[in-house]
Amino acid sequence: MTVPIAIIGAGIAGLSAARTLYDAGYPIELFDKSHGSGGRMSSKRTDAGALDLGAQYFTARDRRFVKEVQRWQGEGWVAEWNPQLYNFQNGQLSLSPDEQTRWVGTPRMSSITRGLLGRLQAHFSCRITEVFRGEQHWHLQDAEGFTHGPFSQVIIATPAPQATALLAAAPKLAGAAAGVQMEPTWAIALAFDTALETPMEGCFVQDSPLDWLARNRSKPARDSQLDTWVLHATSAWSKQYLDLPKEAVIEQLHGAFAELLHDSMPAPVFTLAHRWLYARPAGSREWGALADADLGLYVCGDWCLSGRVEGAWLSGQEASRRLMEHLG
Repeated sequence: MTVPIAIIGAGIAGLSAARTLYDAGYPIELFDKSHGSGGRMSSKRTDAGALDLGAQYFTARDRRFVKEVQRWQGEGWVAEWNPQLYNFQNGQLSLSPDEQTRWVGTPRMSSITRGLLGRLQAHFSCRITEVFRGEQHWHLQDAEGFTHGPFSQVIIATPAPQATALLAAAPKLAGAAAGVQMEPTWAIALAFDTALETPMEGCFVQDSPLDWLARNRSKPARDSQLDTWVLHATSAWSKQYLDLPKEAVIEQLHGAFAELLHDSMPAPVFTLAHRWLYARPAGSREWGALADADLGLYVCGDWCLSGRVEGAWLSGQEASRRLMEHLG
């Protein structure tokens, strides 16, 4: 019997590695602490429709990723998003068009990871707290005290702080992961009965608690009667108000949005706040992936590269490539 490979984390990096290994004939078991796949690419189903609270869109530059995104497009998982883009600086709103191709999942961001997951064996709502070595193989312990295994190799595809805690068996890798700072982001959604009077569909924001905002229904295949907006706060603001109650976060960011539109904004009929504790890495690395092939431990994630969706996918590719190279 072939001993399977464990992959901890079912975001883009973990699923990128999982699909490659599975397609090459390796048995895979995925573990994720959330209810489903996606990580920061997940969407939340709400009374105001499905909302992308994490990654808002992504770009593709590396030819390997471009090819993969074309495959996703062929599957109907993604489409191009061409928003009317603005920039807000020094209290002024100005049009900010560019040539960048922006992609979004359809009909929501989580369609991509759901598609990648396919029929892979996955354990959801299962938070792994320890990765330890038996006589021959790896075992995983979860927060409920259950042990999973044996596994021949383990790929850890979580944000750096979570990866650090799981790398006790590989101090060198743990040290590298521990050196990566990840920054938080408060995200809120506001839905209005009557559409706000603005042509804006996306906006990069400076000099404000806000960093970004998007009109959700301007994205392809979004279906909502309400005019729903997703707002992201800056890392600095999010760090400062990390433990602010959600109602207060909504109030403050709603106020910043009204200021930006110079508008007495109607009261939203729906609000939601979500705190991403590890939204993005501070700075970018060129590691691709971290590996101790002799131990059979590999680590991947957006923080091993550019911090973008593309970086996460490429990092997963690199981890699976190194693992297969080692197994020969």
